[in-house]
Amino acid sequence: MQTIPLSSQARPADTAAKLLVKEGLVPCIVYGNNMKNTSIACSAKELTKAYVKAGESTIVELEMGSKKIPVLFHELQYASVSGNITHVDFYAIDMKKEIEARIPVKFEGEAPGVKELGGILITPYDHVIVKCLPTDLPHELPVNMETLTEFGSALTVADIKVPHGVKIEDDLGTVIATVQEPRKEEVAEAVPVEGAEGEVAAGAEGDEAKAEGGEEGKKEEGGKNE
Repeated sequence: MQTIPLSSQARPADTAAKLLVKEGLVPCIVYGNNMKNTSIACSAKELTKAYVKAGESTIVELEMGSKKIPVLFHELQYASVSGNITHVDFYAIDMKKEIEARIPVKFEGEAPGVKELGGILITPYDHVIVKCLPTDLPHELPVNMETLTEFGSALTVADIKVPHGVKIEDDLGTVIATVQEPRKEEVAEAVPVEGAEGEVAAGAEGDEAKAEGGEEGKKEEGGKNE
């Protein structure tokens, strides 16, 4: 069983977050497994490293004073501008009791429907919820995409192979990946304007008629003067 070590230090619950940030710390809270809510602080640098390795699916061995508590990252908050972690909830677990955890799905291989047919891979779900003992908790669940051979091909939760002792809580029919046919670009053809030539001809004839009418009118006026 893989675990990620992380040290912490006690902190008063009313400690201002700004003071902790200046010291390179992140405020955290630990609860669960009949444990009272306990406020702690962790090094921002070490906390980020631990989360990158553990995610929400690997047990973290949290050092709290003289004790080492098995926990999972449960909820994180981030700064809107920098994206840095600003707060973490840790969930303490009982190693002898089953737990539910969110496990990422790792898509492996290439989908022929994408590589050969130019389809678009859609992955509506990138994780599943599993239930198992902490010692059986997988870090990720691989699924092979080589069966996605044509447009409309799909993989469901049922296609995920799970280790012994692990049960997926999600509906087995839930689609986790599918290949869509790419949209065809519509080419707008130039449509000739009906009657355009007729309108031009009619316009020309009208101009000629006006010209002739004008000349005749001038002649008539000239005749009257004579």
